[in-house]
Amino acid sequence: MTPITSSVFTVSKLALLVAAFIGTNAYGQASRNQYQIEEITVTAQKRDQSIQDVPVSISAYDGALLESLGVAELDTLSEITPGLVIQEQSPNNPGFVIRGITSDSGSSQAAPRVSIYYNGADVSRSRGSYFELFDIERIEVVKGPQATLFGTAASVGALSVITRKPQEEFGAEIKASVGNYSAETLSGFVTGGNSQVQGRLAFSYRQRDGFIRNIAGEAGSQNPDGFDQEDMHGIERTAFRPSLRFTPYEDVTIDLVYTYEKNDDTGTSFKNGLYAPTGGDTSAFSFVEMSGSPLSQEVFGRKDLGVERTVDDLNLTVNWDINQDLTFTSITASRSFDSLEVFDADGTQAWFLEFAEDATGDQFSQEFRMIHQGDKLTTIAGVSYFTEDGSQAVPFSTEESVFLNCLGVFAALGQPCVASDGSVAVLTPILTEGAAQLLPYRLEFENYGETDAYSAFADVTYAVNDALELTVGLRYVREDKNSGYRSDAPASVLTGNELFTVDTDGQIFRAEQDYDDWLPRFNMLYVLNEDINIYATISKGRRSDVLNVTSVRGEDGSGEKSVTEIPAEIIWNYEAGIKGQAFDKSVNYNASVFYQDYSNFQVTLLDDEGVAYAADAGSATNVGAEAEVRALLGADFEIFANLAYLDATIDDDSTNGDLAGNRFRLQPEWTGSVGMFYATELSQGFNLTSSLVYSYRSDVFFEPANAPISGLDISEDSVSLVSARIGIAGADEDWAVNLFASNLLDKEYLVDAGNTGGGFGNPTFVAGAPRFYGIEFKMRFGE
Repeated sequence: MTPITSSVFTVSKLALLVAAFIGTNAYGQASRNQYQIEEITVTAQKRDQSIQDVPVSISAYDGALLESLGVAELDTLSEITPGLVIQEQSPNNPGFVIRGITSDSGSSQAAPRVSIYYNGADVSRSRGSYFELFDIERIEVVKGPQATLFGTAASVGALSVITRKPQEEFGAEIKASVGNYSAETLSGFVTGGNSQVQGRLAFSYRQRDGFIRNIAGEAGSQNPDGFDQEDMHGIERTAFRPSLRFTPYEDVTIDLVYTYEKNDDTGTSFKNGLYAPTGGDTSAFSFVEMSGSPLSQEVFGRKDLGVERTVDDLNLTVNWDINQDLTFTSITASRSFDSLEVFDADGTQAWFLEFAEDATGDQFSQEFRMIHQGDKLTTIAGVSYFTEDGSQAVPFSTEESVFLNCLGVFAALGQPCVASDGSVAVLTPILTEGAAQLLPYRLEFENYGETDAYSAFADVTYAVNDALELTVGLRYVREDKNSGYRSDAPASVLTGNELFTVDTDGQIFRAEQDYDDWLPRFNMLYVLNEDINIYATISKGRRSDVLNVTSVRGEDGSGEKSVTEIPAEIIWNYEAGIKGQAFDKSVNYNASVFYQDYSNFQVTLLDDEGVAYAADAGSATNVGAEAEVRALLGADFEIFANLAYLDATIDDDSTNGDLAGNRFRLQPEWTGSVGMFYATELSQGFNLTSSLVYSYRSDVFFEPANAPISGLDISEDSVSLVSARIGIAGADEDWAVNLFASNLLDKEYLVDAGNTGGGFGNPTFVAGAPRFYGIEFKMRFGE
C-alpha cells in the first residue's frame, strides 16, 4: 500500500468512528435509557466477567451475532476481528495469525503459537485445530501472551470457542440453504430435559462444488483418457455434537460433550506461476490442469486430489460451587484426528511434485483448578497435564526424468518442463536409450512427536481500593519431548542417489529432551469512572523448544541421525489500553497499544529440496495498536468498526542472518472492518433484518524471505471484501428467510503463494474464494 492510500484509509476509518459517536449523540437525550448494548460476559480469566473488567485485549462474539453475520467457518472471523488473520488452504492446513505472528506448522516436532481452545480444552495442533462453527454460544479472541491461564501454546494469544449447552426447556431449530456452485447446507439442534438431566444434539452438513475448474482427465487435456479430477476447493463437511448436562445437586454441574467431524474436500488449487495448463494461462484464478500422480492410489491411498479428515473430541467438565466464594472445576478432554491430504505441489499436468500428507494425532488433557473470590482478593490456582502423540508422513511420487528436467538438470537437452502447447517432456526413453519408457519413483519421510507437559499455575487479583485492581500470575511448565524421523528413499535409476532426503535404512531416528520455564504476567486495572477503565499489562510468552530430528549423509554415504535443538521462542509483551462506554451504554469501545520483544524467533523455511524445517531467526520486534467501537443508533440500527496497525519485523541486525529486516509472513500492516445491522418491523408479524460488513487487509508477504521465487512475486496487495445479508423474519423470530452473499463484489485475491512448489523453484498460488451467494431458510420450535 502506498503512503497516500494508507493515509486516506486511516483518515476514513477515524472519520467513521467520529461519525458513530456524533450520530449516536444526534439522537439526544430522548434515546437515553432506551437503547443499550447488552453487556458481554467472557471467561478469558477462567471466571465470568464483564468484558470491560478484563485487563487484556479481547474481542468476543456471541452466537446470535455470529448467526446474524452468517459466520460458519473460522477464517471468516478475520473479517470482524482486529489483529486476527485466519488462513484456510484446507481443513488440514489452517493458519492462525494474531498480531502478525503465524501459527501453522504441520510438523509433529514443532509447537503451535496460538492456543485454540474448544470448550475449555487445548486443541492447538494445526492439523486437528480446524472445526466447523455451528450451535456456538460464544467465541473469544484474546490477544497477547496468555500462557498463565491458557498454557504455553498461547505465546501470542488464544482463540476460545464455547458451544451451546443443553437446556431444560424444549427447543429446536432447523436451517437449510442453497447457493451457487451447487452449495447446500443443513444444520440444526434439538434440546430439552428435566431439572437434573438435559440433552442437546446439534448437527451441520455443508457441501459445495469447487470454484477452480480442473481440466485434468477431460477432452483437450494432456491425458483425456486419464482420471477425471474434480474441480478444486470443493467441500463436503459433516459434523454432529451430542451433549448432556447433569445437575445432580444445585451446586454441581456436569457437562459431557462429544464432537465428530468428517471432511471430504476436493484438492487445493496450487496454480503454478511458471507453466500454464493446456490452452490456459498462469493466473491463479483461471482453470488448472492438476492431474496428480497416476500411481496415487498405490502410493498415497487415495486416487483423487483432496482431503479426507476425521476428528473425534470428547470433553467432560465438572463445576462445583463449594460455597459462595469457592469454585472447583475439572476439565478432562481427549481429541484425535486422522487427516490425509493428497496434493499436486507443482500445480501442473506434469508428473513432477506429487505429494500427500498423512497426519495423525492423539491428545489428552486434564486440568483441575480452584477459584476463590473474596471481597478484595480473587485467587485462581490449578494444575494441568497435557499429552500428545502425533506423526506427519509425507509420501512422494514422480517420474524421474520429469522431476530432474523440471529442476533444470537436463537444460542442455533444450526440453522445457511444460511446453507452450501444454505437453510434458518425458526424457526417459532418450536417457535410457529406449530401455525404459517411464521411471516411476516414490519415497516417504515421516516425523514423530510425543510431548508430556505438566503445569502448575496461580493468578492472584487484589482490589487495592474501589478504583485500583492489581493482578500477578505465574505458570510453571515442564515438557518431556520425544522426536523421531524416518525416511524410505530409494536410489534413483538416473542419479544413483535419493532424489531428495536421506534414507534411514529402515530405522526411526529418535531423540529425547526435557524443557521447563516460568511464565509470569502482571496486570493493572484502574477504574476512572463508572464508564471508563484503563489497564496495563506485562506478560511473558513462550513457544516451546523444537527438538528437530532428521537424517543427513554420513562419511560412509549412509544416513545418519541429525538432532538440532531450536531454543524456545520468548516474547515479552508490554501493553496499555482503555475500555469504555458512552451515551448511557449505547456505545462501547476499547483501544490498546503494545510493544512486543522477541528472542529466538522461530520460522519455518524450505531447504533446497523443498523440505520444511524450523530455524532460529534471532530477535524480532512488534509494535502495534488496535481499536474497536460498537454503537446503537436507535432501536433499529447498530454499527461497529475496528482497526489494527502492526509493524512487525525481524530485527535488522547482522546476527539475524538473511531474514534480518524482513516483515513477518502473513502479517498485514493494517486490518480493519466496518459493519452494520438494521432490523425493523415491516408490518404486524413481519420483520426486516439485514447486515453489511466491509473488511480490509493491507499487503502481505507469504514467505519469510520477503523475496521473489524464480522471478515471481510471493506477496499480495491489499484486499477489500464485502459480505451482506437481508431477510424477512417472523415477529417472534420463529422463522426467517435470508438472502446472503460473501465477497459480494467478486474480488480476486490470494490465500497463499510459494508453498511446497516454491522450495523446488516452482512457486504456486492459491486463489481465495469468489462471490458465494444463496438463500437460507430457518425455523425455530419451542423456547
